[in-house]
Formats: sequence, structure tokens, C-alpha cells
Amino acid sequence: MRTVAFGATGIELPVVGLGTWQVFDLPPAGEEVAARVVEVAFAEGVRAVDSSPMYGRAEAVLGRALGTRRADAFVATKIWTSSPDEARRQLDGQLGFYGGRVELEQIHNLVAWREHLPWLEEERVAGRIGLVGATHYSPSAFGELEEVMRTGRIDAIQVPLNPHERECERRILPLAEELGLGVVVMRPLGEGSLLPGPDARLLEPLGGLTWPQALLAWALSDGRVHVVIPATSNPAHARENAAAADHAPLDEDERRLVERLVLPS
Repeated sequence: MRTVAFGATGIELPVVGLGTWQVFDLPPAGEEVAARVVEVAFAEGVRAVDSSPMYGRAEAVLGRALGTRRADAFVATKIWTSSPDEARRQLDGQLGFYGGRVELEQIHNLVAWREHLPWLEEERVAGRIGLVGATHYSPSAFGELEEVMRTGRIDAIQVPLNPHERECERRILPLAEELGLGVVVMRPLGEGSLLPGPDARLLEPLGGLTWPQALLAWALSDGRVHVVIPATSNPAHARENAAAADHAPLDEDERRLVERLVLPS
């Protein structure tokens, strides 16, 4: 799988990761699904995984699914609370799920970011977390996200990007590139809203890519993007998504084709 330097962090990461939103919040009887998805994804070269306390049981399920693969994983998760005490409890729980360390701890949707940044920086110095990041899904919050980015106190951001959600291209991605921040892309498949996609015959100019692969390749063809994190509960889809990293970046004509197929005139 193709890898990329994650911003200015010095970390080399495979460009396709695995999200857990809505798919890993499983009861104990269903956790084998997550274990199989992780097994297949890691066999195909995936290393970055993303979760959050907002996702129900997903963090714990992911930790168990990683199992002995934990040493090879780049775990990105989040703090999602306005309470400093609850935030500390969330981190303690995550350290339990992930063997005492989180590679990227993100402030989910910028909730209480001014309160959380100081103690997260202390945890970064202590080595319990590797990097600090911030996320938001809504363009209405991108002005505040820019403010956080400009503090110089975070290492990465996570934002949505697909041919239907492109607002981050105007200000967020240029600023991330300027500041050397790692960029994780959520919703590269539009949370499923862009699927199943057009007739396969329309994809022939893309050299054999399936429609989900075309969407992932579209996002990864923006040189300011480092990792995409499609979520899935289907092992075959995990394998298909990972294979998108084997394709060369789309050229401008190929990117425009994907955009036309998403938003036909």
C-alpha cells in the first residue's frame, strides 16, 4: 500500500485507514464482525484506525479487534466532552483499550478545545499520546478550526472531503499545508450517500477502479490529504477500499470525471 509522510510529524502512514463510525458499535455477540474487518484491512496494509467516545462501544470493540496487531496500528481517537474530569476518564479508558498509548488524540468537533489543549499537551510530553489533533464535520465551524490550527499547538486535523463536500478546499487544506499539519479525511464516501454509484462502464477511463475506489482515489489525489478513513462492517469492502491505495493518483481529467459522475449537469 502506498504510504505518505503525515504532515510535518515525520510519521509514514499508509494512505487508506479504517473508520469505525456507525459500524463498530456492536454488541458482544457481533464483535466478530469487527475482528474480521480489522483482520482483512491489516492484511491489505491498513494501519491507521479512527474512533471516538461518541461512537458508543466502538473504541472498546476496536481495541479488542486489533488484538496482537496493536503494535502495528496507528490509533486515532478523540476526546468528546466539555467536562475536564470526563475527558480524563475518556483518555484513561482509551489507554486501557489500546495498550497504554494513543498515537493521535483529537478534540472531537472542537468541543471545549481551549480547556482541553493544555492538558493534552502535557499528555503528549508525557508520551501517553503521540500527536494532538482537532476535528469538525461542519463548514460552519471551519473559522474556529482555523483558529485552532493557527495556535501552533496541534499536529493534525480531520475534516470531510468528497466531491459533494468540498468546503475544506478553500481555506482549511491550504492552511494545513502551510502549517505542516497532517490531514485525515472523514466521509470520503459521503457516509454511503454517494453509493452505489454509476454504471461500471462509465468508470472505464479510470483504469479498473470501482466506484468506492474512485471516490477514495479522488480524495487522495489532493496532495494536501494524507489519510482517508472509510468506515465499513464488510470485510470485502475493507479489502476493496484498501486496494484504492495501489492506484496512481488521479490526474485532473480523471478527477473531473469523478466529479461529473457525482454531480451530473
